[in-house]
Amino acid sequence: MADDVCIVMTTVTTPEQAKALARAVVDARLAACAQTLPISSCYRWEGKVVEDGEQMILFKTRTDQFAVLEVLLLELHPYDTPEIIRLPVDGVGEKYRAWLMGEVG
Repeated sequence: MADDVCIVMTTVTTPEQAKALARAVVDARLAACAQTLPISSCYRWEGKVVEDGEQMILFKTRTDQFAVLEVLLLELHPYDTPEIIRLPVDGVGEKYRAWLMGEVG
């Protein structure tokens, strides 16, 4: 069973912002794990094409906690219009799933 697990993705500007946001979410038990990765982004913003370095954060969480996680991300996020995307999980190892379910909520 994997439909009760999802990954929530967002981006921030700096490694320090990523670390703080990841820690806040895990401390709040809204994700069992948060991984941060440096990325390069190209996007259209306010009529211009922008290329920036960003930090991606992947939160491993329970699907039923997405709405609460989204509220916290909107409250703490440094961007005016943050990317908050929920990705479905097609499969997950049972031991990892059990650990995740026990850590969130």
